Amino acid sequence: MLLTLMLGIGFLCQWVAWRVRLPAILFLLLAGIVAGPVSGLLRPDALLGDLLFPMVSLAVAVILFEGSLTLRFGELKGIGHAVRGLVTYGAVAALLMLAAAAHWIGGLSWELSLLFGALTCVTGPTVIAPMLRTVRPNARIASVLRWEGIVIDPIGALFAVLVYEAIVSHREGHSIQVFLGTVACGVIVGGVAAFVLGRLLRRQVIPEYLQNFGTLAAVLAAFSLSNHVAHESGLLAVTIMGIALGNMRDVHIDDIMDFKEHLTTLLVSTLFILLAARLDWPLPDGALFAGIAIFVVGQVLIRPLSVFLSSIGSTLAWRERALIAWVAPRGIVAASVSALFAIRLEKIGMSGADKMVPLVFLMIIGTVVFQSATARPLARWLKVADPEPRGVLIYGSDTVALEIAQALAANEGLRVVVADDDWNGIRAARMAGLPTFFGNPASQAADRNLDLAGIGHLFAMSTHRELNSLVSVHYREEFGRDKVYRLRNLSPEESHGRASLAGSLLATALFADDMTHARFAELLGEGWRIKSTRLSETFDWPHFIEQYGSRTVLLFGMEEKGDLRVASGARELEPRPGWTVIALVPPER
Repeated sequence: MLLTLMLGIGFLCQWVAWRVRLPAILFLLLAGIVAGPVSGLLRPDALLGDLLFPMVSLAVAVILFEGSLTLRFGELKGIGHAVRGLVTYGAVAALLMLAAAAHWIGGLSWELSLLFGALTCVTGPTVIAPMLRTVRPNARIASVLRWEGIVIDPIGALFAVLVYEAIVSHREGHSIQVFLGTVACGVIVGGVAAFVLGRLLRRQVIPEYLQNFGTLAAVLAAFSLSNHVAHESGLLAVTIMGIALGNMRDVHIDDIMDFKEHLTTLLVSTLFILLAARLDWPLPDGALFAGIAIFVVGQVLIRPLSVFLSSIGSTLAWRERALIAWVAPRGIVAASVSALFAIRLEKIGMSGADKMVPLVFLMIIGTVVFQSATARPLARWLKVADPEPRGVLIYGSDTVALEIAQALAANEGLRVVVADDDWNGIRAARMAGLPTFFGNPASQAADRNLDLAGIGHLFAMSTHRELNSLVSVHYREEFGRDKVYRLRNLSPEESHGRASLAGSLLATALFADDMTHARFAELLGEGWRIKSTRLSETFDWPHFIEQYGSRTVLLFGMEEKGDLRVASGARELEPRPGWTVIALVPPER
């Protein structure tokens, strides 16, 4: 019953995080603290007994593997000087400074302090992405923070695992040869597992419907085998395995990454509630004040210093550096790995291991809460914040798409970008003064180079029905399903039966039920035009219809505060005084 309840609470925390645009880890940790030390309803050690440690170990192994898959060496060349500094010597500087703070303020031994520094010097995409959606900094800042989180997540995990291996080797009286042997075992097992799995995937030996299952089995097998050969080397093995597999050529792992991302969401939701519920309350002597003090030092001193060192010689302005120095929320790697290591270190009798987890959790909660509350006002004060995401990305550059793009762009404050791989169409859009992107908006090049600042809608309006669906699916996660639309290429009657696409590939259709791309182009050819008018109490929507005729097709409505409303068969608009309506009107009689 408690496990089922945990799943429900985990889902609720993820949903609330999505609604308020904050990292889910914050709500998961708070839920675990309330369920565990505050109320006493959840006692993980009593609930799971001897299964707790293996379950946490396997869950952390999968989380580390999923994070490591995202590190692509080929992408490091194009991420800029500042990001390279942040994930290399900047990360090392932050690690050492955080370790010093943990030692002198938190009272941890130097061994545990170095482990604390390795765990808390990293951010991650799961905490950065929700914060960027809330803060909405300019494209340069967002790019630096996003790439830092993606690249440093697996690197930080590697740092932490290596420091942990050194601590355990030293505590158990092992020589440097044993430590190097443990590291070598993890590297070899992880590398071999990645090579074998990559070959099987490349040659299609494993059918697609079994690839996710096979990959999960391979990860857990590599973890267990490495631990069996060399004690405590399993986490290093899965980290190396993920990095190696993610950098193999001609191995398509997109579906695997999607599966691992969904699995990680489930594991994180359950794992963090369990880990937070294991916290002792009240906290160990001085841990609360020490954790707050370390967070303050990390926020106002350590992070700014590491960003300053990393950005020397970069093209970032001082305002951009200031916001980057302010935003560094800690996340999944810090919470999951610290709790696992604490359990293991307590078992070997290491003094102070019980104090490390509260310090890490306080750092996570402090950075997420404080930075979420202050980063957006700071970005506005520094004048590096992007406008509200009300703009439109239009896929397509023929006459229909360009007419609609120009009508929308005529509204002050509404940013419109036209994207297409048709050079003639893009050239026409540029001649019309519209911002453009030449290429497929669902491509990797678009992920890196397409500036979505101020963009919150997608209108797929090309003549390529399948590509419209591909682009729509690609941007659902970015904008949300209710902000992605397509202009029909087939009439409702034609789109049924053998010519139809799966419902999961279809976005909401633009405009009236009988409006298709061909019909829109035909009307424009007959002299119909797109008309924009601001309604008032004396000239409302019925007056507009009376003036331009009952055949008028309502396309969009712009509210007084600037929000764009889209007319569709699924959502009928009722324009009100104060709105600006954009409609397709017939030729004048």
